[in-house]
Amino acid sequence: MLEKLFKLSQYGTNAKTECVAGITTFLTMAYIIFVNPAILSATGMNHGAVFVATCLAAAIGCFVMGFWANLPIAQAPGMGLNAFFTYSVVLGMGYTWQVALAAVFVSGCLFILLSLAKIRELIIDSIPLSLRTGISAGIGLFLAFIALKNAGIVVASPATFVTLGDITSLHAVLACLGFFVTIGLVQRGVKGAVMIAILAVTALGLVFGDVQWQGVVSAPPSIAPTFLQLDFSGLLNVGMISVVFAFLFVDLFDTAGTLVGVASKANLIGKDGKIPRLSRALLADSTATSIGALLGTSNTTSYVESISGVAEGGRTGLTAVVVGVFFLLALFFSPLAGMIPAYATSGALFYVAILMLSGLVSVDWRDLTEAAPVVVTCLLMPLTFSIAEGISFGFISYAAIKILSGKGRTVSISVYVMAVIFIVKYTIG
Repeated sequence: MLEKLFKLSQYGTNAKTECVAGITTFLTMAYIIFVNPAILSATGMNHGAVFVATCLAAAIGCFVMGFWANLPIAQAPGMGLNAFFTYSVVLGMGYTWQVALAAVFVSGCLFILLSLAKIRELIIDSIPLSLRTGISAGIGLFLAFIALKNAGIVVASPATFVTLGDITSLHAVLACLGFFVTIGLVQRGVKGAVMIAILAVTALGLVFGDVQWQGVVSAPPSIAPTFLQLDFSGLLNVGMISVVFAFLFVDLFDTAGTLVGVASKANLIGKDGKIPRLSRALLADSTATSIGALLGTSNTTSYVESISGVAEGGRTGLTAVVVGVFFLLALFFSPLAGMIPAYATSGALFYVAILMLSGLVSVDWRDLTEAAPVVVTCLLMPLTFSIAEGISFGFISYAAIKILSGKGRTVSISVYVMAVIFIVKYTIG
């Protein structure tokens, strides 16, 4: 049955190898079952319901990717997008989490339409590589800022806006320790390094009496508090246009980059340079996002951590299916997830930030017309506490700088269209 479903022999693999690859991938990305509820619950969403939604959305995404696209790429609610959901859309812009979920659902539906219409490639190709890099790196800086804030290392200041907090406090010390342990374990090639670091910091919190013991295993919490709680009325606000676009664009670029990276590592890219069953993979991603929003979580996306499973020999969708099964099993560990304090996940956030910032090496820093918009995008995301604002100013600055530098003809029409849309948004509020 497995041979018929996944064509194991055709890809030079077997069920045992695929299962080991799936377990490896799950261990490297399992931190999301702790981090995502911690981030989204800051909006007022029920922690237990978000935990269930996270596991179910991840499992559904993995199953669709595995059974339909037959690719060893796992899915789960994405880092960066969950922070944008919480700190920008809800806490920053003042929308309810129900409206934010509606925006996620709409972005997922748009993603489906773009994938079906075969114009996703045209959109991605028309956006300059430097802007795509700037968006990814900006999200990295945004996550790093959130990590420092959650740890109490960076705090508000009436004189300088932000300043150094009490770095000798328990939260700050444990957060730093978690980050150092994460990097050390990752560098040593330890499977599940991020999850181990999060659990270690939580354990220390228990020892010092800062965390209350709630148990490890229990029946899954109710998903009712977030299930189908979308509010579409708020989408009529003009300001939500940039929010939906931000969800859509970040998901598009993140998915495209992950698919290319994982497929290349697995030697799945054909002689024509194309990824097999790409359209199915994109539909799996967008479908999981839409379903995840209905369940009660932010955008579901393909995980670059899938490369760890590929390195263990994963070549088919069976790897993704195994990951999905483990996400379902994780549903019974909700008490453990509920004990994880914010500072325990700060190290993971900072680690992910480093990964996202690494793309800056591809920027041509000698060409100011390319480098300047990247810097604008990167800095404005954390300083405005909004991924959407960073993207908006990135497009505007790119178009303006190219025109004033005499290189306006090298810019695609889509960039100008987006720049105009964002200018209109700021003009009319």
